[in-house]
Amino acid sequence: MLIDCDTCQVRGAACRDCVVTVLLGPPAELGSETFDLDDVEQAAVRVLAEGGLIPPLRLVPIVTHSAPGETDGSQQVG
Repeated sequence: MLIDCDTCQVRGAACRDCVVTVLLGPPAELGSETFDLDDVEQAAVRVLAEGGLIPPLRLVPIVTHSAPGETDGSQQVG
């Protein structure tokens, strides 16, 4: 999973309650970096969030429409 705060539709509004902010700091301090979580890291974040220990990932990727049959490689998380 690639996390890119620059492409999040709710950046600013949902940052305060997002796991990225809790673990790494506010996106304004992060610059334009992206973060890649592997399957194990995604599972760990999910378990911690479900247990109420950290907020969930609030990323809402900006979806661009592509031609039929094409994919942009992004995945919806939430």
